[in-house]
Amino acid sequence: MSQILQFTAITCEDATIVDHVCVLCVVPFPQEQGIILDDAAMLSFRVLQDELATLFLESGPNRIGGLYKKAVYRHYTDETYSTEIPKPPWLGFLGPILRAEVGDVIVIHLKNFASRPYSLHPHGVFYNKDSEGALYPDGTSGKNKNDDMVPPGKNYTYVWPVREEYAPAPADANCLTWVYHSHIDAPKDICSGLIGPLLVCKEGVLNKHSGTRTDVDREFIIMFTLVDENQSWYLDENIRHFCTEPDSVDKEDAVFQRSNKMHALNGYLFGNFPEPEMCAGESVSWHLFGMGNEIDIHSIYFYGNTFISRGHRTDVVNLFPATFLTTEMIAENPGKWMITCQVSDHLQAGMLGQYNVGNCKNSISHPKMKGGQRRYFIAAEKILWDYGPQGYNKFSGLPLNASGRTPFWDSSTGPVIRAEVGDTLLVTFANKADKVYSILPHGVVYDKASDAAPNIDGFVKPGAHVKPGETFTYRWTVPESVSPTAADPPCLTYLYFSAVEPIKDTSAGLVGPLLVCKKGALNADGTQKGIDKEFYLLFTVFDENLSRYLDENIQKFTLRPLSVDKEDKEFVKSNRMHAINGYMYGNQPGLNMCKKDRVSWHMIGMGTDTDMHGVYFQGNTIHLRGTHRDTLALFPHTSTTAFMQPDYAGIFRVFCSTMHHFMRGMNQIYEVSSCGNKDPSEQPYGMIRTFYIAAEEVEWDYAPNKNWEFEKQHLDAGGERHGDIFMNHTENWIGSQYKKVVYREYTDGEFVEIKARPPREEHLELLGPMIHAEVGDSILIIFKNKADRPYSISAHGVENTESGKRLQVSVTKPGEVKTYTWNVPKRSGPGPSDPNCIPWVYYSTVNFVKDTYSGLMGPLIICREGVLNEKGRRSDVDYEFALLFLIFDENESWYLDDNIKKYLNKDPRDVKRTDDFEESNRMHDNRIPYSTKSPSGGASHPATTAPSHEEPVKEQLYFFGKNLSPRGAKAALVILFIIGLLLLIVTMTLSLRLRSARKQVAYQAVQSCALPTDAL
Repeated sequence: MSQILQFTAITCEDATIVDHVCVLCVVPFPQEQGIILDDAAMLSFRVLQDELATLFLESGPNRIGGLYKKAVYRHYTDETYSTEIPKPPWLGFLGPILRAEVGDVIVIHLKNFASRPYSLHPHGVFYNKDSEGALYPDGTSGKNKNDDMVPPGKNYTYVWPVREEYAPAPADANCLTWVYHSHIDAPKDICSGLIGPLLVCKEGVLNKHSGTRTDVDREFIIMFTLVDENQSWYLDENIRHFCTEPDSVDKEDAVFQRSNKMHALNGYLFGNFPEPEMCAGESVSWHLFGMGNEIDIHSIYFYGNTFISRGHRTDVVNLFPATFLTTEMIAENPGKWMITCQVSDHLQAGMLGQYNVGNCKNSISHPKMKGGQRRYFIAAEKILWDYGPQGYNKFSGLPLNASGRTPFWDSSTGPVIRAEVGDTLLVTFANKADKVYSILPHGVVYDKASDAAPNIDGFVKPGAHVKPGETFTYRWTVPESVSPTAADPPCLTYLYFSAVEPIKDTSAGLVGPLLVCKKGALNADGTQKGIDKEFYLLFTVFDENLSRYLDENIQKFTLRPLSVDKEDKEFVKSNRMHAINGYMYGNQPGLNMCKKDRVSWHMIGMGTDTDMHGVYFQGNTIHLRGTHRDTLALFPHTSTTAFMQPDYAGIFRVFCSTMHHFMRGMNQIYEVSSCGNKDPSEQPYGMIRTFYIAAEEVEWDYAPNKNWEFEKQHLDAGGERHGDIFMNHTENWIGSQYKKVVYREYTDGEFVEIKARPPREEHLELLGPMIHAEVGDSILIIFKNKADRPYSISAHGVENTESGKRLQVSVTKPGEVKTYTWNVPKRSGPGPSDPNCIPWVYYSTVNFVKDTYSGLMGPLIICREGVLNEKGRRSDVDYEFALLFLIFDENESWYLDDNIKKYLNKDPRDVKRTDDFEESNRMHDNRIPYSTKSPSGGASHPATTAPSHEEPVKEQLYFFGKNLSPRGAKAALVILFIIGLLLLIVTMTLSLRLRSARKQVAYQAVQSCALPTDAL
């Protein structure tokens, strides 16, 4: 039965981390409480002795410290706003928990006690325009505009029905995680503190009287975000109140800005997060969400226990901004365990807390392991590692170094540890390196005696700090509670790593793969049943600047060690190695398989907030959790298992398609051999779908109508809007108009008449035409290059027949016409868990990065058989939309110089490439409307060249004081060129060899250990 749920809330300004929303308010500045250091809540992290923690938490002449004025939502009993309803301390500054079932109506009475207008906007429920609570130019007025902002001292009532179409799906958790927040200027409102959780539950889940959940024992909500106090409405007040010399503060100073970016759990950092408490054996629902900006990429790791997220077993989940997750845990492992963001920068900046699993029921018995014991002997050894052992870039042919060493197969990662459900793992770790290390695993169960986590929780943990020359045996179990789910693959990919100083240890190379498999999934030799080949790939930017061996590497490999500036930008950049398994530019050996082999790929990610990897398998698709893909996403400290059965022999790439990772070497080769399997396709292809597509240059305006931004974003105190740097055409900024190249569809092979886009495809704008096909079809692309430089057209997911065994798709020169054929085998279509049609992308691959940023991209839609009608359109939906969200970096476009010449009227060599200039050319695009015309500003016409009227110049060459004749000059120039080339090759070879070699420490499997082992 549905209910009307009334909540009274106020919006309040406070220096404290505050309460819920039911009767919601924003209150003034009555007290000074905030992120206050509390020794009992410090997880033993010595904040005051931690230089980085001091940066965030200590106030000073030009530092605010850990205490900030904020605006918060608070929950009151009625419209008098006199009796506040208390909330659990772990909610921090989040507003109260709003819960509702499908069929309910949520009514919020919001009163604004703050000093500026705010609003209330929900995610995940229905609302009419008069209850949207979001300010933007939507053309509304009167009653439908009053909800946009609640002025100080005023009230407003929001009504949100929870309709059936917003209900959790059958496969969803019982309650979905959403949020509500103020939405006048959403980024600034949220950074100021106005955000809270909203839970939408299936019918019958909530108690009719208390509104609490009846299906779980405990529930907790955590927001992971970098709270940017520089964006808060109260920055100036916080400077005045908390800086001891406020007049000395430079708000543009980089260090000051960094000190105000709080890497927080519900507003707490460096262990100050109040511990959520539960009893062993209880069911727990964790509601997790991320907010923020482009660096708010979070890998949330729950030490000590695993959980179910979206039907899959894991102990790490990934969060983007405005990503909401519900995870379900049975807390079976007693103890205090850490909750951290494993993104290195965030962990270092204090994004960590604890949760406490108590043995309060005194009835918890650990299940007896019915499987076998698997013993591993693993050593940490100091090695010399070469990121490019084959000496050259296998894609460009350019030299890297002269090292001829042949590395072992598993490269810089440790040996694979495998176990089945029911097994006990005994891992004897010998530290044969020169610093303290450990081994901490994901995905298995261990007690405090084998806990290698660095936090102090009242237990003696000898395995957390294994000294050089010592050994320690860890005991890990694999009970049924950590088994892969029915929706998971037979073996889950996890990782293990050294956690003494986790950032430095993993940067030095101490990481390895761990498989947790269903019972009976492994052969006697530990290999997977039903799998012919298995490969393990670690994608990370090894930051050698963070390695414990940086100083030693400087001493050993630089020519003048004493002159090295470790803070120099170029030096820092040179030590960030964009590697797969520790190899760059195609130097990874051993990725060989046969056609029709059953291959399992085990991918692991590590690193910082820049380590967001889009792993692309050229030439074949992968089976990933019931879906068909050729690309998957990897975050730091996450891992995944994918399957492949290659059906075409050839040499293909596997690489990270994140642009700057690709450019800097995160690119390898895998080879598929026929091995007796014939290459001609066994699958007959039926319908041939023909498309006439050209690449042509246009003038593109990212914001042809600027009124929307001007109306939405009022001028701030500095006289600038957020969008000014991108849209304004000034002396130093190009503005919103750029020359670009796009794919356009024509009616026939004459390429005279552009095919008009129907209204349902007008939204594609810059994108190329939407190409549809079904499984079993062949796609014929007649491609004409009408641009002024070489391009191509190549697609993900399908079989590019013309590429053959080559890594590169053939190039179409300006003015040429070529035919590209894409076959659509079954593996290119939707998988069992996919919808009827799945999207792929096509683009030019002459220079993947520059071609893409220049504009050459389009959607390819592959459907199940029978979904498309006779016109090639989908029959199962009324509308479909293709949206590309991409920061177009015009600095990387082929046409940057052309745009500088045209719009700045300057010689490109005279333009200073400042940070502001480069930022102004990064267009945060999602296919907004545009206008196009020819780059010349009018109709297209052939280019002409004006004749030169200058006198020819006579040139003379003097060589060792002699004036050479033309013939002698040519001979001298040839000799000088050869000498210079030889010197350049020698210099580059020596320099690159020194740069590519690094001293690291790695996990190695050993047959036996000569060092004394501890008693089990």
